Amino acid sequence: MTDATIRPYERDDAERLWQLKRGFELGIGEDTGPADKAEAYEAKLTDGYRERWLDWVDRCVDEDAACVNVAVAGAESETADAELVGYSFLLPESLSFVWDAAVLNEIFVAPERRGSGVADGLMDAAVDCAREQDLPLDRMVLDVDRENDRAQSFYERYGFEHWGEMVARDL
Repeated sequence: MTDATIRPYERDDAERLWQLKRGFELGIGEDTGPADKAEAYEAKLTDGYRERWLDWVDRCVDEDAACVNVAVAGAESETADAELVGYSFLLPESLSFVWDAAVLNEIFVAPERRGSGVADGLMDAAVDCAREQDLPLDRMVLDVDRENDRAQSFYERYGFEHWGEMVARDL
């Protein structure tokens, strides 16, 4: 099992959370599509995007303190400079109308911590938060890359099933 502690995000975590977010975004484009996909995800990670994303995290946490959780590594988990090794980000209840359900926006575990149980703890925290929401439909949804077999297997283990397919177009 894991040596990480799962706890709600705190504003002091912002820079460490951002580093995990970068890993999430860069991982989306890695080995899951054409070469320009990775370039597109990397190109958006500007200082301006960072500031806007962290502001959005703060607004979501202001609405629901339990919607963003972090996994903090081992013995140093109580120190201010503890290593964050993962996070989950469930959209607050007011945004449940996006898909008429609880929306798991992101869940990410640092590659070196995968398979350690960290993702299970983060998913449990997200499910607990979702169960507290007043939802149009009593379910949790997420978007997962169909080429990400590891993530697909993880979500299937938690009972997620295909429920339509997202399509996109350039603006």
